Amino acid sequence: MCVFCQIINKQVPAHIVYEDDKVISFLDIEPIREGHVLIVPKLHVDSLDKLPDDMIAGVMRVAKKVVVAHREIYGNEGYSMMQNGGKYCDFGHAHFHVFPRYDSDGFGFNYPEGESEYSEKVAAKIIEKL
Repeated sequence: MCVFCQIINKQVPAHIVYEDDKVISFLDIEPIREGHVLIVPKLHVDSLDKLPDDMIAGVMRVAKKVVVAHREIYGNEGYSMMQNGGKYCDFGHAHFHVFPRYDSDGFGFNYPEGESEYSEKVAAKIIEKL
């Protein structure tokens, strides 16, 4: 059983900040900064596309609550929310990171060298599958 399922089943301790029948949220044990929480659907899947729509909606409802709480507690200027899925889901259980952001926090994306195509052709491929 994965560590997130163990937390959901109360077999492993965690600093839980929110829980309902579909979602649990707790502090990340390796926070990017204070207030960094994970929002975890209670269904064990490794990717967003495998989650039922009601669970995705539940994650977003909790994310909104967390963003509001962060702003009230920390007075932060914004936030980031991240999720890695499939092969890149490091725990094998879908989860979403939400943490406060500040102008001087130094957090950012590292883009690979070289150019990626940005075109109507790329948009059309995605539109066709949506």
